[in-house]
Amino acid sequence: MSSVVWKLVGPGAGFIATAVANRVVKKAWVGITKSPPPDNPEDPDVAWKEAVVWALASGAIIGITRLLVERQAAVWYRNTFNEAPPGLGKGDDGRVEQLS
Repeated sequence: MSSVVWKLVGPGAGFIATAVANRVVKKAWVGITKSPPPDNPEDPDVAWKEAVVWALASGAIIGITRLLVERQAAVWYRNTFNEAPPGLGKGDDGRVEQLS
């Protein structure tokens, strides 16, 4: 049962965090630059500077937000089920298991 919960909570937390962070980043971009973010930074018509700044800002903020939310989800799981989430615990030899 607990592994089924983690299969829903882990990815669900990451998905929601990504969606919220993406909206926040776009609003912050508009607030700072007074223009919408590039729809497709890979488009050659988008200036290099704008494409790179957008990629760095959005990637960092979304990545850090996902990390924070997914770690909190893992803490919640550990506190609720008294075990590490599947794929995040230590193996029999004491090494941290790799995510599959």
